[in-house]
Amino acid sequence: MIFDYVILGGGSAGAVLAARLSEEAEVRVCLVEAGNAAKDILVRAPALVAALVPGYLRAHNWALQTVPQPGLNGRRGFQPRGRGLGGSSAINAMLYVRGHPSDYDHWAAMGAVGWDWGSCLPWFLRAERNMRGASDLHGATGPLQVGDQRRPRKISRAFIEACAAVHCPENDDFNGPLQEGAGLYQVTQFWDGPKKGERCSAAAGYLHPVMGRPNLTVLTGCRAEKVLTAGGRAIGAEVRRGGEKLRLEARAEVILSAGAFGSPQLLMLSGIGPGAHLRERGIAVVHDLPGVGLNLHDHLDYILSYTSPRRDVVGLNPRGLMRLARAAGGWRKHGEGLFASPMAEGGAFLRSSPEVEIPDLQIHFVTGIVDQHMRKLHTSDGWSAHICALRPQSRGSLRLASQNPRRAPLIDPAFLADPRDEEVMLRAARLLEQIVTAAPLAPWRGRRLYPHDGSERAIMADIRARADTVYHPVGTCRMGTDAGAVVDPHLKVHGVAGLRVVDASVMPQVVGGNTNAPTIMIAERAADFIRRARKGA
Repeated sequence: MIFDYVILGGGSAGAVLAARLSEEAEVRVCLVEAGNAAKDILVRAPALVAALVPGYLRAHNWALQTVPQPGLNGRRGFQPRGRGLGGSSAINAMLYVRGHPSDYDHWAAMGAVGWDWGSCLPWFLRAERNMRGASDLHGATGPLQVGDQRRPRKISRAFIEACAAVHCPENDDFNGPLQEGAGLYQVTQFWDGPKKGERCSAAAGYLHPVMGRPNLTVLTGCRAEKVLTAGGRAIGAEVRRGGEKLRLEARAEVILSAGAFGSPQLLMLSGIGPGAHLRERGIAVVHDLPGVGLNLHDHLDYILSYTSPRRDVVGLNPRGLMRLARAAGGWRKHGEGLFASPMAEGGAFLRSSPEVEIPDLQIHFVTGIVDQHMRKLHTSDGWSAHICALRPQSRGSLRLASQNPRRAPLIDPAFLADPRDEEVMLRAARLLEQIVTAAPLAPWRGRRLYPHDGSERAIMADIRARADTVYHPVGTCRMGTDAGAVVDPHLKVHGVAGLRVVDASVMPQVVGGNTNAPTIMIAERAADFIRRARKGA
């Protein structure tokens, strides 16, 4: 099969690319995705994120693990990643957060020339259809519907008041003029049309409406195994569908959009990466590119959870499940209520000390008990407050476990490897303690899970025993112009023509917030790069 563009990975970036590139009728596009179409009720109903994240439903979640983490008492971290069209935007909490504008200016200073905030903002606007309408900072005509939560729980308002009690002001738009403050998250959720109240994943917003285009071929249940090269150029891909191996040829480009884990894995399986490591795995070196798989980093998340004497939260008990069941009917009729909730309703961006210039901490306030990514269940009604350090110094890596493409890679985020991250997490934990014990949350504050004596030693021991990812891995195909970079500022792989990487793996440094909206922005901009390259512009 011959196409102009072969896109490997149908996640947030791949869905955007397939939709945008196929807008030109004369261009033939093929999108390859290992999972399914991700249109079922588990994906569409926001509240069912609680069923998707734990990873027991492998049709939707790769449910990966890290290698043992010395900084976390040798524990293996859990790494849920979306499997299916839309990728992790089909299993996340739908929070629409761009990060801080200075994050992008820092990218540009690090060598990602042209990725400063002023250059990125137009592509955020192009993607977004915000229910608040158009402004200097928001778009109103894009495919990605972004809306306010219609009926958040009362406890989420109490959380905002608790933040105010510790001098964190209210903020009704984390993507507005200022990021700092506490408020309710805007969410990637349909607010208009027949899908009102449903999740607006990248696939639902961009791809599902255009899958009937005659120039677009979407292969689901099809796993990419290798990029094919000849004469220093990518010419296609080898994929497997069931027991059948297929060869897809690309006249113009092959584009990897398999995420921070999948894209470097595919490059290395194709012989593109650190030569010594590839030879150790018995893979012939096509192009020695040392930076592939390096610079892996992620937001480390620490949680405080409480049971609740009040029942207007979520609990996995007969009463709570009955409330959810009743809410499902209301959601189907009106697109509102508990079933439409992202669960992580409230949030805050804070500074860990007065000396810090911009927020370096983020809180996700969840209206249910979350323990070990919902893999350890509690029957009590309750709630959780999560805090993460936004700019970790620790850097890890991704390596191949073997030359078998079906084997998961070796994921090492190196959590807390840098002592500076310990200091920030300690300050974060103390600040979170002040918020969750503030008076506005008292009516909901029951028994605390995992209590300790409050000493610095006890806090650090608790962090090492329980902290884990908040699902924002990036950086393994870093963008830049130096010898360690994997792609250039147009996302072309250094040293291999006709090959790009477009997803969160290209971020030089993780943004100060959730990574889904920035990934969609990267794909919007990449589509323009690719279109211009085709036209010789």
